[in-house]
Amino acid sequence: MSKKPIGVFDSGLGGLTAVKELLNALPYEDIVYFGDTGRVPYGNRSKSTIIKYAQQDANFLLSRNVKFIIAACGTVSSVAGDLGGKIEVPFTGVVRPTAKAATKLTKNGKIGVIGTSATIGSNSYKREIEALDKSISVYQQDCPLFVPLVENGFISEDDPIVVMVVERYLNKFKEIGVDTIILGCTHYPILKKVISKVMGSAVALVDSGRETALYTAEILKEKGLLSESSKPGKSSFYVSDTPDGFSYLAGMFLDRDMDDDVTQIDIEQY
Repeated sequence: MSKKPIGVFDSGLGGLTAVKELLNALPYEDIVYFGDTGRVPYGNRSKSTIIKYAQQDANFLLSRNVKFIIAACGTVSSVAGDLGGKIEVPFTGVVRPTAKAATKLTKNGKIGVIGTSATIGSNSYKREIEALDKSISVYQQDCPLFVPLVENGFISEDDPIVVMVVERYLNKFKEIGVDTIILGCTHYPILKKVISKVMGSAVALVDSGRETALYTAEILKEKGLLSESSKPGKSSFYVSDTPDGFSYLAGMFLDRDMDDDVTQIDIEQY
């Protein structure tokens, strides 16, 4: 058992969808969240830059004495997935648990993957799924406009601009007939209603934040690292840019009022 917190990092706000799922799956755990809001997005950065940023993010969380680190960022998980070999606490990205869930869900063997350009370019989900089941066909699409839509509050399934963008990216999946789509960026669950509207209710959407939270619960139990507390855990939030406006957007991601303190830190020190 361990009273130490779980550390979660993301390039910005998207990782808060994973935090939301952690709060549901592990309500007695403390959580430290770092959003690299000063350097978002990671999805259009070079591989070397993404690896550097990911190591700094992990170093900051380690300075907060965490027991487990989650890279709640599809880009980092895809490009810097070997980060776990460089830190001294258990680590997971989002790719493996999400790919495993999608493989179990598909009925017709056609899975679509959406993510940032870096995630799609890495072929990380495709490789992981094919390693699990070579009979499954994987179709990929980068959606670079999704993150700015979400972070600027354009998320309504009734907004014609949002619907048009989603249709532009996902129409090929409708033509192919995929029955499962991996939301390969933790921002994308915020657009779940729009994606379902475009794709239809018969298409299963796999939320990388949810699957990673469930996987984290399994690993903590397996390693004897679960909290013994019977009181709800506390969450601490840190960002690399001004916290102004963070509470409003964080409330949208967490689907609850955000009344926790938010602290700005200099990530370059790590």
